[in-house]
Amino acid sequence: QLQVVESGGGLVQPGGSLRLSCAASGFTLAYYPIAWFRQAPGKEREGVSSISNSDGTTYYSDSVKGRFTISRANAKNTMYLQMNSLKPEDTAVYYCAANCYLRALGAPSQHCGYWGQGTQVTVSS
Repeated sequence: QLQVVESGGGLVQPGGSLRLSCAASGFTLAYYPIAWFRQAPGKEREGVSSISNSDGTTYYSDSVKGRFTISRANAKNTMYLQMNSLKPEDTAVYYCAANCYLRALGAPSQHCGYWGQGTQVTVSS
């Protein structure tokens, strides 16, 4: 079965850290561009980070640049999103995705072949 499954969400205090994981099965993650998206209540889903499969170029939205780090572990067929210095406005459901069309400068479009089920991240004191 071709799928990606996220884990690692939860409740964290402002300024804290979380690492989201996304394990792929049924296909090789290293062959595809990958991305993380998030959707906050009442807002559209937005792409926050991506990494290309060709040269490893990364993209971060302005809202997370300098705080979040995307990576992949090819041997584990897994991708990660390390989130530091979390803010209440980072509260959202986070989705991993693979085989995404990347726009100029790497901004991920919503056109991805594989989507995870989403994991809730809540930043609150």
